[in-house]
Amino acid sequence: MPAEADTSLAPRALYQQVAERLREQIFARTLEPGSWIDEQKLCGEYGISRTPLREALKVLAVEGLVTMKVRRGAYVTEMSGIDVQQVYRLLGLLESDAAAEVASTATPEGLAELQGLHAQLEASATQRDEFFRINEQFHRRLLDLAGNRWRQQIVDDLRKVMKLNRHHSLFKQGRLAESLAEHRALMAALAARDAQAAGRLMQAHFQNGLAAAA
Repeated sequence: MPAEADTSLAPRALYQQVAERLREQIFARTLEPGSWIDEQKLCGEYGISRTPLREALKVLAVEGLVTMKVRRGAYVTEMSGIDVQQVYRLLGLLESDAAAEVASTATPEGLAELQGLHAQLEASATQRDEFFRINEQFHRRLLDLAGNRWRQQIVDDLRKVMKLNRHHSLFKQGRLAESLAEHRALMAALAARDAQAAGRLMQAHFQNGLAAAA
C-alpha cells in the first residue's frame, strides 16, 4: 500500500484500501479475535497517518469485525456463543427465503450456474481453502439470483462476522461431508422447483452448521 503522502487516491479510496487490508489480516488470523489493534504499529506498517486507519476501523466496526472500546481503542471482535447463535439464526432465515425464491423464479441458466458451482464444491472437498471459497461463491450467487439487494447486503455483513468463528464449524470432524450432502439435497429441490423443500433444506443447513459450531 503506498504511503499517504505519495498516493493520488482520494482519502475515501485510501481508507477503503486500509479496511480491506485489515479484513484480510483478521480473516487470516494475523489479527486474532479479542486482540488489541495497535494503531501506531499498523500506521508504520502501512505507511499512512492515523486518519485513514481510524476511518477504516469505523467501517469494520459497522461490519462487526472490530469492537471500539471507550478509552481503550479498537479490538478484533471475539464472538460469544450467543453471537454465533444469533448470526446463524439470521443467516438461516434470510438464505432459506432466498432459496425458496430461487426455486420458484430462477432461469434454467441460473440453476445451471449453481449446479456448476456445486460440482466445483464437490471436487474441492479435500482442499479446505478452496472449499470455503467456492462455498461462499455458491451462497452469494444464490442470493444474486434471488434478487433482493437489501437481503444480500445484510448477509454479506453477517458472513464477514461468521468468518471469525469459521474454524468451529466446517472444521468439525465429519461436518464437511455433511455439508456437501445438504448441498446435494438443496440442488435436487431447486432442480425440482420445490420452493418449500428448498427453503426447509437451507434452514436445516444452517441449523446443522450452528450445531457443529457450538
